[in-house]
Formats: sequence, structure tokens, C-alpha cells
Amino acid sequence: MSTERRPRSLQKVRLVGILEGISFLLLLGVAVPLKYLYGEAILVRVLGPIHGALFTLLLFLLLSLFNEGQLKAKEMAKVLVAALLPAGPFFIDPWLRRLEKDDVASS
Repeated sequence: MSTERRPRSLQKVRLVGILEGISFLLLLGVAVPLKYLYGEAILVRVLGPIHGALFTLLLFLLLSLFNEGQLKAKEMAKVLVAALLPAGPFFIDPWLRRLEKDDVASS
């Protein structure tokens, strides 16, 4: 497995993952309750596409790393499952940070 560019790529995955997690929590914790409790759907209309774009970008980054041989299928699956859970990106981030540090140390 090629890990030459992986630490920098993992930084991108971590950043996008955290942003996606924040957008997901804002969508579920703020926007959706405002929509259904008060009939205010503006935040859903704003945050929904932002969250969707961040999730799509995360998926693209993961698939790129996998296709380049820089990420194993099991590693990619872990991050994808975490991204489907509301706070998942925050729980998987320390593991990604360790991968990143291990790659830097071994190069």
C-alpha cells in the first residue's frame, strides 16, 4: 500500500469528516426541530445541501484514497459507517489521527 501522500490526504478526510459531523448535528439538533416544532424550514433548506455536499466530498475523498491504494476497504468502511451516525465523525477522528501519525513516523 502506498502511503507517500496518505498523511496529507488523511488530514483532508479528518477535516471534511468533522465539518460533515457538525453539519449533521446542526441539521438534526437545530434545523429539523425548528421545522417541525415551529414550521421554520429555512435552516433545513440551508443546512441540508451543505451537509449533502460535505458527505459527498467525504465519500469522494475516501474512494480516491481507496482507488490509489492508500486506504484499505476495512478502513474506508469504518469511516463511512461513522459518517452515517450523528456523532460518528467525532468518535472516528482519534483513530484517523493515529493512522496519520503512524504514516508520518514510518516515512
